[in-house]
Amino acid sequence: MARRAPASPVYSTGWLRGWRLTFAGEDVGWDGSLATVVEEDGHEVFVMLYDVPPQDEWALDKWEGTDIVDWRKLRVRVDTMDGRELAWLYVLEEWEGGLPSAHYLSVIADAAEAGGAPHDYVMWLRQHECRPLAD
Repeated sequence: MARRAPASPVYSTGWLRGWRLTFAGEDVGWDGSLATVVEEDGHEVFVMLYDVPPQDEWALDKWEGTDIVDWRKLRVRVDTMDGRELAWLYVLEEWEGGLPSAHYLSVIADAAEAGGAPHDYVMWLRQHECRPLAD
């Protein structure tokens, strides 16, 4: 995020409750499926919130390929230590399924760990099924 949106400091961390982390869009052209979320009671996703100014929002839209891939930006409520916060979220409008690459999943797990996610959540990410590392 620091490279993609350098003017966007971390604002907080929290949980997106009633949503489940999953992977989709395997056929979009990357090395595997991409992280997204789907609504599902009883689940939660650890998230980091950023204070994103307009120039970084534009850069993130470009990075995510919103002009190529069917991403939808939603307004959601995130439970933080300071209460509920409104936040924007990218949701991939592709069929759920497929496996993320090992490298991609490692980046996600490293970011969750650096952001203070609970150990069991980080371990769940690290043990998630993925495509093997390329030679």
